[in-house]
Amino acid sequence: MTAPSRQTACSWLARAAAVLTLVGLAGGVTTALAASQNGIVRPSSEPSTPSLELGRQLFSANCASCHGIAGEGISRPRIGAGVVPGAGPPLQGVGALAADFYLRTGFMPLAGIHDEPANHPVQFTPTEIASMTAFVASLGKGPGILHPEVRRGNVSRGFQLFTEDCAGCHQSLGRGGYVTGARVPPLQGIDASEIAEAVRIGPYLMPRFPASQISESQLASIVRYVLTTNKPDNRGGWSIGNLGPIPEGMVAWLAALLLGVSCLAVSRRLRS
Repeated sequence: MTAPSRQTACSWLARAAAVLTLVGLAGGVTTALAASQNGIVRPSSEPSTPSLELGRQLFSANCASCHGIAGEGISRPRIGAGVVPGAGPPLQGVGALAADFYLRTGFMPLAGIHDEPANHPVQFTPTEIASMTAFVASLGKGPGILHPEVRRGNVSRGFQLFTEDCAGCHQSLGRGGYVTGARVPPLQGIDASEIAEAVRIGPYLMPRFPASQISESQLASIVRYVLTTNKPDNRGGWSIGNLGPIPEGMVAWLAALLLGVSCLAVSRRLRS
């Protein structure tokens, strides 16, 4: 066999080996776990309805690296799945409340253990979220998912409570902002349960407000007010993105400054 023929044969054999390897890997994936493009690992055949077993499988594959197999938490970072350092708080006793909030808002999972939880595209389906929430709730007795009675809330009372307890970070119309060491997310586009759960949980640097500080009726009023900020009632004028009194005040000062400069220029011309 000549040299070119040997090179052609070797090239053909290398390609055939690569194809066989890929086929073998594909076969292994379909019988075990399949990783989606967004990095989430899920069973190759999922049930169409929520189940505790599905929740356990998803938790083991996607959460245990940081929270431990039994939700006991990992205090010191250690290498987990995908050779990524993992560390996280314990989940035993947090109930369905925390799992439902962090998964439905896209706060979890994090790309890195030092990242700030923020509203990202939700990584799990409703069936998967319900299953994982049920599994976390099974780790220990804790609070359930909140369903505030929004209709019983009072918008005016909610605005007053929100101004007192929340507007310092979120601004009066819930448009978010920045505080030392964190970004404050806007509150538009989230539902009543997520708003109520955030109040009770206190995610990241946000303070937690138990029922002893904000009652259930007060919480319903706050939730009802926050929902109105999705479509605020702008009665004329320039809303400036509904960013609150500080930027509005800055614009007012700028307008006053320009008006003052114009008046001075006109007066000087009249005198001359």
